[in-house]
Amino acid sequence: MISPNATPPDELFRILFLGDVVGDPGRKAVAAVLPVLKEELAVDFAIVNGENAAGGRGITPKIAIALMRAGAAVITTGDHIWDQKEIIPFLAEEPRVLRPLNYPEGAPGNGWIVLESKKCKVAVVNLQGRVFMQPTLENPFPAISACVEEIRKETPVIFLDFHAEATSEKVAMGWHLDGLVSAVVGTHTHIPTADERVLPGGTAYLTDAGMCGPTNSVIGSQIEPVLYRFKTMMPARFGVGNGSVRVNGVLVTIDPATGKALAIERVVRYWHE
Repeated sequence: MISPNATPPDELFRILFLGDVVGDPGRKAVAAVLPVLKEELAVDFAIVNGENAAGGRGITPKIAIALMRAGAAVITTGDHIWDQKEIIPFLAEEPRVLRPLNYPEGAPGNGWIVLESKKCKVAVVNLQGRVFMQPTLENPFPAISACVEEIRKETPVIFLDFHAEATSEKVAMGWHLDGLVSAVVGTHTHIPTADERVLPGGTAYLTDAGMCGPTNSVIGSQIEPVLYRFKTMMPARFGVGNGSVRVNGVLVTIDPATGKALAIERVVRYWHE
């Protein structure tokens, strides 16, 4: 039975998030698949993590513009944000490309943005974990709490891309923000997890969305150099893999009046040039 006070289906807000785009294969796949997914899934707002889009390390202004032209309203990043130096001045010009919120004061760019969509205002926040990553960053837990408190003055619809290594840190962040944000979705490991759910307070959660990158690879990299490195412990240059691409993402359905998530589902598509 549907509650008489339930939000009509056509008024619900659907956010599509695509995980880490890896290199040229990932970019081409997203350019081809994202417009189709937006139509097929009745997506209102699309977010893409582009931090590995430039040859597997970082992102350039040209690539960021291409991803936005493909349909991404906001691009999130992570620990490789500074790998392509030309992105640094671009962050000051383009607020829709985010870097992690908890970098020290004075770092270029912004960690969050609020945009007006056709149905509601939506906030996107980019945050980075510290466990097994960069422990010198600010503690992500108080950093996000202060940020969310500020954002909720404008909108309850808040999507967080938590770029972190440790599953425990990601799960803890989900519980930390339950009822305060619409969704907490992890990135960074390039491996999709199967623990999607809506937490008791109304926050959609997934530990890792996975990557948009070559299927026959080691988290996006060519297989042989990675095997050589593991077997010999000798240095090796890891190029981006090729062939069929698996596009991994997640669709979150939200009540825009409350900001609470009603559903979360993983999205997987395959693409080959």
